[in-house]
Amino acid sequence: MSSSLLDRIHQSLPELLRLLEESVNQDSPSANKKLGDAMADWFADTFVRLTGGRVTRIPNETYGDPLVCELGNGPNRILLVGHYDTVWPEGEAAKRPFEIRDGLAYGPGVYDMKAGVLQAMIALKVLQEEGRLPADKTIALFLNSDEEAGSPSSREVIQREAAKAKAAFVLEPPMEPHGFLKTSRKGSGRFKLIVEGVSAHAGVNPEKGVSAIEEMANQILRLHALTDLARGTTVNVGIVRGGIGTNVVADRAEAEIDVRVATAEEQKRVEQAIRGLAPVLPGARLTVTGGMMRPPMVRTDATAALYGLARELGRTELSLAVGETATGGVSDGNLIAACGTPTLDGLGARGDYAHSPREYVRIDEIPLRTALLAHMIESC
Repeated sequence: MSSSLLDRIHQSLPELLRLLEESVNQDSPSANKKLGDAMADWFADTFVRLTGGRVTRIPNETYGDPLVCELGNGPNRILLVGHYDTVWPEGEAAKRPFEIRDGLAYGPGVYDMKAGVLQAMIALKVLQEEGRLPADKTIALFLNSDEEAGSPSSREVIQREAAKAKAAFVLEPPMEPHGFLKTSRKGSGRFKLIVEGVSAHAGVNPEKGVSAIEEMANQILRLHALTDLARGTTVNVGIVRGGIGTNVVADRAEAEIDVRVATAEEQKRVEQAIRGLAPVLPGARLTVTGGMMRPPMVRTDATAALYGLARELGRTELSLAVGETATGGVSDGNLIAACGTPTLDGLGARGDYAHSPREYVRIDEIPLRTALLAHMIESC
């Protein structure tokens, strides 16, 4: 087993944990530009100090400024992808600051995904210090600012960066309980169905009304019938609103719909079906808004080759068994893979309870996962 990279990363663990504490103790909610920009400042300064690399800041009017952090000048470009925004509101870090208990590190955003970003920076630092950063490569670490909001403003930047890269490694956490890498993800969509009916008195003249709620009930059955578990497709009506009183025939109802699909063909089928919904009750009207947010990340031969490299490097260099899996969750990896760039996801920190106050990372796994990423950067 070659241990020089792992040994050097073990030596850097105290520094990584110190930086992790600093970053976790800074709030960086997606929707707060001021706090997002402050977090971008911190990560930009940290990248330059650790690696001596260069940082390009991309102006953003709504969210924090995304960063493209680069190291090297070779023609073969490797893209690392992370995000510094979190789901936690301003004040969360003061309420429950970073702490270490029983070998686990806790705090808002520690697992999703500030630890993963810092693992990437330490991997690049060690590769550079060991003289193992290949001269023919440029490593670009893209740090997104609105991933938790669905990447609405950064989508074009991500796709532009993906188009320039020969491979992409996404720093989202691996799949627990076994720490598997993610070679495919479902695509996701969010739709809203608005039903308009005709109000009337439910006791005096209900025949003059058209119940938006009855119409919505019919449409919910149609929507849920689009689910095809054998094809990996789910359609879920998760929120329903309607009516103003029990004695009123409702003239309006709304439903919010989540869609998950494993293939582009299923995405087309489901989207066409939702947009083609027609009323059941005479006099009812339907309006559909929203759409597919992220396309499926499909396991291609090129993705399988990246996973095969990770599995082999884990076995030979780190005595680490590296598995793979598919997931129904989405990430910026969906957008990258849709550009045709071979994409391997789940190369971040191990832990659990993303988007929960119980969120944590396993400190004992940080050196191994950082070393795996470093070997992948070196060997890809």
